[in-house]
Amino acid sequence: MSKATTTDRQSPGPHVADSHDVIRVHGARENNLRDVSIEIPKRRLTVFTGVSGSGKSSLVFDTIAAESQRLINETYSAFLQGFMPNLARPEVDVLDGLTTAIAVDQQRMGSDPRSTVGTATDANAMLRILFSRLGTPHIGPPGAFSFNTASVSASGGFTVDRGADKTRTEKVSFSRTGGMCTHCEGRGTVSDIDLTQLYDDSKSLSEDPFTIPTYTGDGWVVRVIAESGFFDKEKPIRKYTKKERHDFLYREPVKVKINGVNLTYEGLIPKLQKSFLSKDRESMQPHIRAFVDRAVTFTRCPDCDGTRLSELARSSKIGKVNIADACAMEIRDLAEWVRGLDEPSVTPLLTKLRHTLDSFVEIGLGYLSLDRASGTLSGGEAQRTKMIRHLGSSLTDVTYVFDEPSIGLHPHDIQRMNNLLLRLRDKGNTVLVVEHKPETIAIADHVVDLGPGAGTAGGTVCFEGTLEGLRGSGTVTGRHLDDRAKIKATVRKPTGALEIRGASANNLQGVDVDIPLGVLTVVTGVAGSGKSSLVHGSIPTEDGVVAIDQTPIRGSRRSNPATYTGLADPIRKAFAKANGVKPALFSANSEGACPTCNGAGVIYTDLAIMQSVATPCEECEGRRFEASVLEYRLGGRDISEVLAMPVAEAEEFFGSGEARTPAAHKILERLADVGLGYLTLGQPLTTLSGGERQRLKLATHMGDKGRVYVLDEPTTGLHLADVEQLLGLLDRLVDSGKSVIVIEHHQAVMAHADWIIDLGPGAGHDGGRIVFEGTPADLVEARSTLTGEHLAAYVGA
Repeated sequence: MSKATTTDRQSPGPHVADSHDVIRVHGARENNLRDVSIEIPKRRLTVFTGVSGSGKSSLVFDTIAAESQRLINETYSAFLQGFMPNLARPEVDVLDGLTTAIAVDQQRMGSDPRSTVGTATDANAMLRILFSRLGTPHIGPPGAFSFNTASVSASGGFTVDRGADKTRTEKVSFSRTGGMCTHCEGRGTVSDIDLTQLYDDSKSLSEDPFTIPTYTGDGWVVRVIAESGFFDKEKPIRKYTKKERHDFLYREPVKVKINGVNLTYEGLIPKLQKSFLSKDRESMQPHIRAFVDRAVTFTRCPDCDGTRLSELARSSKIGKVNIADACAMEIRDLAEWVRGLDEPSVTPLLTKLRHTLDSFVEIGLGYLSLDRASGTLSGGEAQRTKMIRHLGSSLTDVTYVFDEPSIGLHPHDIQRMNNLLLRLRDKGNTVLVVEHKPETIAIADHVVDLGPGAGTAGGTVCFEGTLEGLRGSGTVTGRHLDDRAKIKATVRKPTGALEIRGASANNLQGVDVDIPLGVLTVVTGVAGSGKSSLVHGSIPTEDGVVAIDQTPIRGSRRSNPATYTGLADPIRKAFAKANGVKPALFSANSEGACPTCNGAGVIYTDLAIMQSVATPCEECEGRRFEASVLEYRLGGRDISEVLAMPVAEAEEFFGSGEARTPAAHKILERLADVGLGYLTLGQPLTTLSGGERQRLKLATHMGDKGRVYVLDEPTTGLHLADVEQLLGLLDRLVDSGKSVIVIEHHQAVMAHADWIIDLGPGAGHDGGRIVFEGTPADLVEARSTLTGEHLAAYVGA
């Protein structure tokens, strides 16, 4: 056996390969960045901080991580690149020293009903293999345990031509055993539609009876129903015969001719199921979602009892446990069950499965179950679930990019997350973290502070260095780093109570609680203790309750703060009234759009596998409107100039003088109240940061008429300085006679509350109970819960 020979020669100096120890960024101009140049140390943990909208994500995600991904994509063949997204090169002069970047962001996981925690992490795939090998009775391959696979069978024949008039017919048959429940098609729930919410049965088809969005009397959908020939248009729906009622509600698709045009008629129920109920609820427009919530109830499938699996798949067991039982266990309990299995034939599989399940527990998600729908995870839970596959990775010299990993974490859980970040760094990786929480900033080897303000007032590096250097730097972050909210000397008195009795959703254990009204109530507890289950699952969504959850704002490049908040409508009407023309002319998505770029403001050139090129439209010069529309003025400004105004300027513009528009001014006041005075009205939603989107959503819902406001972690994405402004906003809501209920972990919000409800003591089946009710002062004094201990340490008590 030969051995490589080595020389013990003294190296004259550091190897040239060791000189690449920084990521160099020079001249970054993505979004609001203003020629940012910076050197980021490799194999260190660097935290990027700054007020919301200062450019943190633009630098870390849209510049560094995006360019790394683009360069990796370019290493593939032209054929493969044709199937991959065409990523544009970020606006930056030089990017040097990049390594492979893995971005772990807050984007919610797929909300498809068949997507679960198990399917998203490969844990389900391993369980299916396990049951196909060890389950008794044996029912088939892994696909037999999949609720995404239906059982199918087919048979037929085909003719083989062998030439010289020789042919032979061969019979073939095919079958596949799947685990999908045939009744709910693997969804676990079935829908029941309330017919009274679809139409007024006292009216006839000619009287516009429908209460379904888009089903208007002059629309094609209603015309097809009315002119199909199956019904008397003047006959009230309640007087339909049994056959007419069946055709109206359930008829299979059939071709009909209306005004010489061939169209398809189909019963109302299957039509709604295809158009509305097949979509992800969170991707629906708000008015469509409100209709679905009103008209449709989802109940547990009676055939599979919500497991999504067929009876055959549930019949195969390991010991006394079938795959549905295993997926319904809390992951920490499932990990214990798997550890008890000892079968040499599947040892590698068990080892991998144990590691995956233990990673869930280690990352603080042991309270979840594998059958939990992935769309119901919070942003923080989704981000940590994505981390699972990286925890045991053998890769080193990778750049990991995290977007506020502390989101959704109780102060007690943040230390565990910090340890995971440090572990990734200690394996020789570069860890870049966008973060606002002082507890995570404190573990940084290097800190980069962007600002000084947000939007156009930000985009520069205000400080880079150590944590101690940041404290003395005088930047906004430096000044607020050691901010501590004080416990209020006096608290407001409740004006009533919202009674919840016997709450048992998810892990709640028959909770009885009175939530005080007329005050600021904070519901807190460790992650997985049952906060959202109590608030969202038990407070009735009746008129007067405005719920603002964590679902992200969806929007294209054409969407902007004006269109999202409803501000565009009064502005268009004001322009139309002042100039005696139609409001549609002042929409870049309608009649007023520039014909060359169709109102986009830019022209996209598709270069196949190369990045698409976007150039400003020469016709409208990027203003999105055709020239004739820009001749119309309101208060001396055209529509493109108004959309280019910051909120603060627009608030003044529409508040007085010729352009005075009370409806627009009211919306602009709300935007200014949540600290978005710097945003321009026409800025694309795709360029907004997470914190800006959260506040935009809050401003929009503040216009809803409600008595009770329910907010789910409103501090998400907010800088320490922005939290102060949020507290002032919550105070104004309560002082105006509203009741505000906040699910929150941020100690500043807890300290500012009038009443605290603390759930716990642990997560999952160790939680689901009320462990404290009272004022913040009482909680600090008692120190009887984890929340009490951390709040006492925060306020220095």
